[in-house]
Amino acid sequence: MSMRLGRRLLGAAIAVVAALSLAVPAVAQPKIKIGVIFDLTGPLAGGGSELHYLGVKIMVDHFIKQGGVEGYQIEAIYADAQSKPDVAINEAVRLIEQEKVDMVMGFFSSAQCVPVAARVEQLKKFMFITTCISSAVLENRNLKYVFRAQPSGSQFGELSMDFVAQNAKEKLGKDAKDVRVAIIHEDGAYGVDVAKGNEAGAKKAGFNLVLKEGYSATAPDLSALVTKLKRARPDVIFHTGYNPDITLFHRQARENGLKFSALIGHGAGYGVYAKLKEGLGKDVDYIYNVDPISIWSTNQKALDPKLPPLIQMVGEEYDKAKPGTTIRSAHVGMSASNSYVFFTEVLPRSIKKYGGVDADALRKAALEVDLPEGGTMLGFGVKFAGDDSPVAGQNLRASPVITQYIDDKSYVVWPKSQAQREAVLEFPAGTTYSPK
Repeated sequence: MSMRLGRRLLGAAIAVVAALSLAVPAVAQPKIKIGVIFDLTGPLAGGGSELHYLGVKIMVDHFIKQGGVEGYQIEAIYADAQSKPDVAINEAVRLIEQEKVDMVMGFFSSAQCVPVAARVEQLKKFMFITTCISSAVLENRNLKYVFRAQPSGSQFGELSMDFVAQNAKEKLGKDAKDVRVAIIHEDGAYGVDVAKGNEAGAKKAGFNLVLKEGYSATAPDLSALVTKLKRARPDVIFHTGYNPDITLFHRQARENGLKFSALIGHGAGYGVYAKLKEGLGKDVDYIYNVDPISIWSTNQKALDPKLPPLIQMVGEEYDKAKPGTTIRSAHVGMSASNSYVFFTEVLPRSIKKYGGVDADALRKAALEVDLPEGGTMLGFGVKFAGDDSPVAGQNLRASPVITQYIDDKSYVVWPKSQAQREAVLEFPAGTTYSPK
């Protein structure tokens, strides 16, 4: 064969290979589509939901910038539940059936979480809860595809009672049986659940429970509740609410001269300092809040060494999104930390060990997560309860702490192992609510 002919044949062969390679489409990178649902409008947005959305978004954007997880791209589709349970359900179904998401994540309001969890389970899709706390979401429901990294509401209610019980003699000068307590709460799944924990804790401590009352979070007037509290004369009020109901309660309490020694709030509206300060002014001082610890308050030396740089990153992104924030809300850190657990523990294991991101693969991966204390930015570990547990899907290692607001700062005061300062249990004499 002449050299010329050889070159011609070689050229033709190269042309054929080039043509064939052009005809074969590039293999698309696999991806996971995540539907993220929070309240971006309506009263719950300012009550904490929009901050939780920000925490998840910071973490989603972080992993998108990293190029995804284990070769999978991440695509998030955000939906607004508009502070309405029926909208939350409809959005979850729309994301699954029309947008073809592989899973749903987020959820602030327990009143939405309870029905949405049942619907997502019915559709055999995976649901990862970063936020809502009601025990009713998981308790005795035998859900296979619903997992929650967050503590449950009953833990919130019991912790606050235990805190007062252990400090009553020293800081209130009273035996437990002489401490008068009142439990007030919004009457949705969240408030009812925390109040149930409060009641169990009050019974265990032996407190004198002088009032337990629920109200609608959208009530235009809470003066009747304030009147009942004035008659009941509690030393300590345990309040579970969103906002604007918290602001309304405090305004009418002040107008009607309600006096008490201490008030402990339980997350949601009590965890949004800017909104609380806006509604209460200086009277926000010495109020308590029960929530998972702020990631900016954890003892970083006790955490997995890879976590402190991430805490710094979340803080920087928070400051960019909300410049001028006095106290970084624990809400942002909570959902950032809880979603980080999904992206670093559940998702990679699901892809590598179980071959993809369908609901069963994600479920199997979630059940194998085993993080010790210090394994998350929130300080607690992660181990999800299995099918044999009455709270299947709950993170059994999650726990809240109690913080107190003083002079535009938030201090962890309980448990003692995490405390940054001593708790000031009674309002100082001369302050608005103080009976002294």
